[in-house]
Amino acid sequence: MDARDIIIKPIITEKSTSLMASENKYTFQVDLRANKTEIKQAVEELFKVKVRNVNTMRMTGKTRRMGRFEGKTSNWKKAVVTLEPGHTIEVFEGL
Repeated sequence: MDARDIIIKPIITEKSTSLMASENKYTFQVDLRANKTEIKQAVEELFKVKVRNVNTMRMTGKTRRMGRFEGKTSNWKKAVVTLEPGHTIEVFEGL
């Protein structure tokens, strides 16, 4: 897989921005089939940084209703990437 296929989008929430500032951790939505080493290589390739650790979790989809019809959002995978000290991702600066 290509690095751009593995990293789908960054997750910008109040909790993730506080992790960026205090612990140098960045959160991404990643492909369901990607493993930790593929995620590490993709982040290092895309953002030119050194990754220390990758934690992943599978997020289950929620049940949604529209009137009498019920559906389900898709399952997705979240990765919390810890960078080495001194490295930052420039895209996230100023959030």
